[in-house]
Amino acid sequence: MLIVNSVADLRKEINKYKKENKVIGFVPTMGFLHEGHLTLVKTSKKQCDVTVVSIFVNPMQFGPNEDFDSYPKDFERDKSLLEDVKTDILFLPSVEEMYPEGFSTKVCVTGVSDGLCGAKREGHFDGVATVVTKLLNMVMPDKAYFGEKDYQQLQVIKRFVKDLNIPVEIIGVPIVREKDGLAMSSRNVYLKPEERESALSLNKSFELVQRLIDNKELNPEKIKSEVIKYIDSFPHTKIDYVELVDTENLRPLTEIKDKFLVALAVFVGKARLIDNKIFEV
Repeated sequence: MLIVNSVADLRKEINKYKKENKVIGFVPTMGFLHEGHLTLVKTSKKQCDVTVVSIFVNPMQFGPNEDFDSYPKDFERDKSLLEDVKTDILFLPSVEEMYPEGFSTKVCVTGVSDGLCGAKREGHFDGVATVVTKLLNMVMPDKAYFGEKDYQQLQVIKRFVKDLNIPVEIIGVPIVREKDGLAMSSRNVYLKPEERESALSLNKSFELVQRLIDNKELNPEKIKSEVIKYIDSFPHTKIDYVELVDTENLRPLTEIKDKFLVALAVFVGKARLIDNKIFEV
């Protein structure tokens, strides 16, 4: 596995593969890797000739009271895991490389970024859209892979890639869960043992939603209130949002007709966890 730190060195390597007409896959991450990330890498390895992974904790997508300074890091472990799955190139830029002095541009996506996490984390998706645009321009991949756990992020990325005519296929990969059903996240490390059971309320609430729609309950507000009541019944939980939204534009539903997304964000202890599931009536 080749490790590069500069955009110039990265492009030099990428251009070699481009001249050989290799299909390039790209997995952007913020490190502290888990099986969810590795599933993205493995998917890229199956579909592409060359797989590039980036590790960059992007300060632009963290708010002033969020966990940028304490975000978990373990580069040696990340490096070992990426070598195990035969990653071809690891791009490891510094903040100065990504945002040099005088940097003053941002990419802003409206519509799909307005609700859910966008409403709760001001400026978050501007930071995501900006850094992913930069990374796509640096790596120039044919395919880029993102986890569906960050469903809103995936829709934001698909939107600006289409709007800005960026020549890359964006591929969403299904959520990877731990054995107990908890969606894999780098922030799961924040959970204390006694908080773990409460964290399972997110995934378990989807069973409640399924039972409700099986019993012909199609009122989104009624389903939402039942989910809130259920998650609130666990200790250590503090709901950030529970929403039933359209799977494409992410607007809240006034009625349920066919397919919809249940999106959750819940603080469990100091960990802010997100999860989601698509349901069909």
